[in-house]
Amino acid sequence: MADIEIQNPEVKTEDKYVQATGPAKEPKSGFWWGTGRRKSSVARVRLKPGSGKTVVNKKNLDEYFKRDQDRKAVLAPLKAVKGENLFDIYINVRGGGSTGQSGASLLGVARALRNYDQNYIQTLRDNGHLTRDPRMVERKKPGQSGARRRYQFSKR
Repeated sequence: MADIEIQNPEVKTEDKYVQATGPAKEPKSGFWWGTGRRKSSVARVRLKPGSGKTVVNKKNLDEYFKRDQDRKAVLAPLKAVKGENLFDIYINVRGGGSTGQSGASLLGVARALRNYDQNYIQTLRDNGHLTRDPRMVERKKPGQSGARRRYQFSKR
């Protein structure tokens, strides 16, 4: 059987990264939601068109995340779609430490952007922002002092 190539005339194939055309319809609340998880952290993200303000747990982004790499991680999906100053972002995050919370926020922002405009999906996926990080802490096993570490062995 021969391979049949079907082309859709509505899809742009020349430009891999399509500029956003805006949302299909605005939700009742005026916010687009996204939930992100990383390790034991859960971030609930609300996004709306605005001036570029980012609030995490009722604090400014710079006040909440002290480390530069955590702040960059939260804003990475916005930078990928060239929307740093186009959206106001409100994040509620709980559990875990600062790295887990920033990773959860990254995924939440990416999912909210995906819900805002479907044209962002390819750009976000290419940069790895829509992929959940599955790594978790391994549990402690009985007869050992940790997940892998054993108690000290004495032959005599």
